Amino acid sequence: MLSSKYSRTDLAVELFDPDSNQLPKGIRRKLRKSSVCSITEIIVDDMVAGIRIGKSKGRYITIETDRLSAHPQDFAEQSSNISDELSALIPDKERLLVVGLGNKSITPDALGPLSASRIIATRHVTKENVGSELSGLQLNSVSVLSAGVMGQTGIESSEMIYAVCEKVQPTCIIAIDALACSDISRLGTTIQITDSGISPGSGVQNRRKELSKETLGIPVIAIGVPTVVDMHSIVHSITGTAPDKHLPNMMVTPRDIDKLIERAAHLLAFSINRTAQPKLSNEDILSLM
Repeated sequence: MLSSKYSRTDLAVELFDPDSNQLPKGIRRKLRKSSVCSITEIIVDDMVAGIRIGKSKGRYITIETDRLSAHPQDFAEQSSNISDELSALIPDKERLLVVGLGNKSITPDALGPLSASRIIATRHVTKENVGSELSGLQLNSVSVLSAGVMGQTGIESSEMIYAVCEKVQPTCIIAIDALACSDISRLGTTIQITDSGISPGSGVQNRRKELSKETLGIPVIAIGVPTVVDMHSIVHSITGTAPDKHLPNMMVTPRDIDKLIERAAHLLAFSINRTAQPKLSNEDILSLM
């Protein structure tokens, strides 16, 4: 295992040496490639194995590519890869709730809210809504929620989501959030998808209540992109020595974080829309976002 007490990461792939086939008992790894993406799937088979690595039981899919959507010609295949992986994890698309987690006022944390703002909401669309541009189409029901953060609302994200679930009765939740990594090369180049749910803020030591099937009663698929890295992790990875524990720590983000968030949000939103509404063409989805 590569993780250490100096590393803070939300990415399961960073917990293991990519060049070693020696994995702890109860952990499996699968590799696959496309022309623009490298995909690593970490499977945690049971809770015992999960406790050992600090992760819940489930599948953790990491999609690695160049700068997200930096090349327009790669956008279609990147989104196709993400959509395919998402679809394989969602047991029932009939009624989806897409939740954007994070603080829209802080750029590195704005991935969730910005992505959610581009999701095509369809729950309100019925055959009777003849005035709607979506009326008459056989669409899955999609609801969208930007939960904000507790410091803004005074309400835990999990409490707000639980209340909405009681009313909307979704069959699955897709939660979008900015992540933390320990390898600076993964900033803005990596996407993680997991069916184990998510604990918002865990990567920056601000863990909130968990969103998962165990807490909400329905499958929770989490998707995110790393936007920050811990300074102590950078020091440790470069020098190989322990950082001075008396030195203040901080979270570091790329200087082009505005563009990174914009590209990532557009790619994630398009991929989720494509997953939720397979009967719509790519052109229709882009026109409705």
